[in-house]
Amino acid sequence: MKMKNVFYRLLLNSFVVVFMLSPLTLQAEHQQIIMGRSSEAFPETMSILQEEIKKAGYTISIVQRVDIGLTGMGFKTDKYRVVFFGKSEEIEQLPKKYPELTPYLPLAISIFAEEEETILTAMSPGFIEYSYVKNPDSSDAELHAIFQRWQKDIESIIKNVEHLE
Repeated sequence: MKMKNVFYRLLLNSFVVVFMLSPLTLQAEHQQIIMGRSSEAFPETMSILQEEIKKAGYTISIVQRVDIGLTGMGFKTDKYRVVFFGKSEEIEQLPKKYPELTPYLPLAISIFAEEEETILTAMSPGFIEYSYVKNPDSSDAELHAIFQRWQKDIESIIKNVEHLE
């Protein structure tokens, strides 16, 4: 009888642990950053990145230099930029309908030189979606479709830049 109680207690403890950790597991499934690496020099990679963004149907809003600010604070850095882009109608309309998306618009890809390579990174729209879309089959379907398209487009842009030689 004592062995049976120990077994049930272990089983109950296991269920409690799984129940408590499941939200963390779900969030961990969502990739937080989309990354790529190019063997091309920074200027060539930057040019290709901008071309790929335009090919994907987006407009570049601004290219922000980050290296100047970092150097001004005493950091030794190479070339570093953030390319902001989007579709003008989305950037205008989405914050009106979904004000919580305002901090994430326009979309952005960071690009920086690292020795002989150029690195590209972007925040994953799929990871952001996890915080806002609770049920993709319900009223969140439109927002789910937008996040999915952004995810696919950013992955494609970075992949295309990464594989061009």
